[in-house]
Amino acid sequence: MSRSPLSIDRPLLHRAVRARGVGRSSDYDLNPEIRERLPATRSLRGAAVLCGLVDREDGAGWRVILTRRADHLKRHAGQIAFPGGRIDPEDPSPEAAALREAEEEIGLSARHVEILGPIEGHETVTGYAVTPFVGFVDRAFEPRPDPAEVAEVFEPPLAFLMDPANRTQDHRAGPGGRRSFWAMPWEGRYIWGATARMLVSLSDRLAAEASGETAE
Repeated sequence: MSRSPLSIDRPLLHRAVRARGVGRSSDYDLNPEIRERLPATRSLRGAAVLCGLVDREDGAGWRVILTRRADHLKRHAGQIAFPGGRIDPEDPSPEAAALREAEEEIGLSARHVEILGPIEGHETVTGYAVTPFVGFVDRAFEPRPDPAEVAEVFEPPLAFLMDPANRTQDHRAGPGGRRSFWAMPWEGRYIWGATARMLVSLSDRLAAEASGETAE
């Protein structure tokens, strides 16, 4: 049965993010046969991203800050992503890593972010264990993307991304065979893969909290 679109306000976001989680999502959620072929000794590298929510003065409601990676990058060129990246040894915590990367990539200072907390971690097919943090961003923030890493910063409406009617399952063929994934096309931009899956996790949390269910 389809869900009705949510009315997303600040208190609902607070409750949903801080509710008890359900574990980790992964690129294998729709592809369990690929996980079965992974070596038992496979190790994951830590990464952290920021799902920044900003309420601009245009009255359109919450928006999500996303980036399109630079086209010249050797890995994931042109893909849609949250600001973030690998956790360095010098980072005191995953949250600090997400904020550091956000400042480096789009000029978002930590002082302009109110972190609500992490949601479900996500395991990628490329071998990363990603911790996504949700946070409110000062509406006065203006992106300053680093052209060495980011081609574009854009802000789709949170309500659009949280609505199951706006997501689809797609697939691509690769070296390991056909892989299915979530996708959320928006205004000519193709939000897919790990980014889309983490947004699905947030959508599920919001729906559970709005309906009075537990997130367990």
